[in-house]
Amino acid sequence: MERLVTTAQAAEILGLSLQGVHYRIRKKQLKSLKKSGKTYVYINESQEPKPKEEPTIELKEFIPNETIKEIVKAKDEQIEILKKSIKWMKKQYGSEIIRLEKNQKRIIGVFNREIELLQSAFNEMRSIYKPQLEFNQQQAQNTYKQNIQKEKFITLQNFSVFMKKHNKTSEDIKLIILKAIKNQDERFIYNKRDKKLLILNEDFSDLI
Repeated sequence: MERLVTTAQAAEILGLSLQGVHYRIRKKQLKSLKKSGKTYVYINESQEPKPKEEPTIELKEFIPNETIKEIVKAKDEQIEILKKSIKWMKKQYGSEIIRLEKNQKRIIGVFNREIELLQSAFNEMRSIYKPQLEFNQQQAQNTYKQNIQKEKFITLQNFSVFMKKHNKTSEDIKLIILKAIKNQDERFIYNKRDKKLLILNEDFSDLI
């Protein structure tokens, strides 16, 4: 007998997709009917899936004691093999760790020797360049002292320029200097042996 079902139901019953159902309708492989804008399909009872059979429980054969003993023996043998494998692996890993520790010590020794060589080279270079550095430092200190000394003293020319700004002639300036030296004016230091005159950079307003 046939019954009328929707295309979706037909697809589920026949185990097809909707496209497969419509394809078979077009190829006249399935009888169909259009009703109210919907397509229906005729399905034979022979095409419907059979109800699923209840699963049957099979009784396993009784395993004799001898078979169990064989299984336990095989298991024990496998465990023994695994124990030996683990023991061997531990030994291998132990040897590898010892080798790595030796390599590490050797590398550290190489680094320490390199550091010693660098320290020795540094000390040697310092002993070579230290006198030069000390000389440069001393020279810099002397230059600094000279600069301070230059600020402390003024030249005769600068003194003369200062006095001329205050309407003093060259002859007046000579007389002022000679008088100051004679009166032991501390601003005028005359070295008789070298015949050099040092003039302190101070106030000369009393000489104007």
